Amino acid sequence: MQLAQQRSVLRQVGTQNRQRGSRVVAPQRPAVRTTRLTVANTAAPEISTQLSSSSTDLDEVRQSLAARLASSDVVMQPISIPGVPDDYHPSQGWRPLPHHLSKQEIWQRIRQEAKADADAEPTLASFLYSSILGHSSFEKSLNFILANKLASPTLYSTQLVKIIEDCFKEEPSIVEAALADMQACFDRDPACDKYTQCLLYFKGFQAIQCHRIAHHLWGKGRKMLAVALQSRISEAFHVDIHPAATFGRGILLDHATGVVVGETAVVGDNVSMLHHVTLGGSGTGKGIRHPTIGHGVLLGAGVSVLGNVTVGCGAKVGAGSVVVSDLPCHSVAVGVPARIVKQRVALRALPDVDQIEDFILDYVI
Repeated sequence: MQLAQQRSVLRQVGTQNRQRGSRVVAPQRPAVRTTRLTVANTAAPEISTQLSSSSTDLDEVRQSLAARLASSDVVMQPISIPGVPDDYHPSQGWRPLPHHLSKQEIWQRIRQEAKADADAEPTLASFLYSSILGHSSFEKSLNFILANKLASPTLYSTQLVKIIEDCFKEEPSIVEAALADMQACFDRDPACDKYTQCLLYFKGFQAIQCHRIAHHLWGKGRKMLAVALQSRISEAFHVDIHPAATFGRGILLDHATGVVVGETAVVGDNVSMLHHVTLGGSGTGKGIRHPTIGHGVLLGAGVSVLGNVTVGCGAKVGAGSVVVSDLPCHSVAVGVPARIVKQRVALRALPDVDQIEDFILDYVI
């Protein structure tokens, strides 16, 4: 009885806070020229509609998402976006928002933050110079940081710098995806106050960028090198992602420790995962044996999604849940095994990407 009363109080407090708008929102940055993701595929205009509909057939979602993420014809083109539609939701896939900075503006902001940090904390001046201030571009700085994170006594940082540089040249979209991931971290993680924090210290961000390098090498047929990098990623970050696994843009791995993603997993855009999330297989058989995660999905801490199942776009899975069957779009599931406790979660504008506010007070596992 006492527990029920406590939960009732928590729900009331959560409702009052949302009504008062008590959540602190970061000051809105001015609208800038930014970029839009364009897919050179005739089916592309249909994909957004399919993924944003909660009644979409899950098999079609899987096929469309896999085709979109597997496409090698993804390019970033400059475009000016005067505003964001009121019905925008992360389940519609990655798109830049008005407050998002361009690549050059992000790089200038990173340099400004690093200079200020070096002045305020001279002990870090050498580290900040070698990691950021000594480089002429975002990709060179990112290259240096990742290479030194992955380096080992038998795999030198100088070798890795060359490997990563070649990957960036062969697939420029890797850098664009890194910028989208950084913006996602800055938007969704309340602990991220600076772009330099994400670039230098957030191992979830670093791990997913290293995976993108390994995934590129895997696709080029350099599978032994890709597996070697996977091993180093696991050792350095405690994140184990198979090089063949496919990720979209705007990915947030918060804390990241213990994240495991299998070979045939497909993860869409704007997906947020907390620590100890497992996207695991259903046995030793070949073929698709790992989950497909739609756009805009939130997987709480310790969630396991097992087998060839689909978590529909916009779905949320509470901490500690085990998902062994398909979840529809825009649903909330909790428990072992996961059960649906809410469906057709209302779409809303996303000024600060607070993806757990509306259910975390109601469902505690």
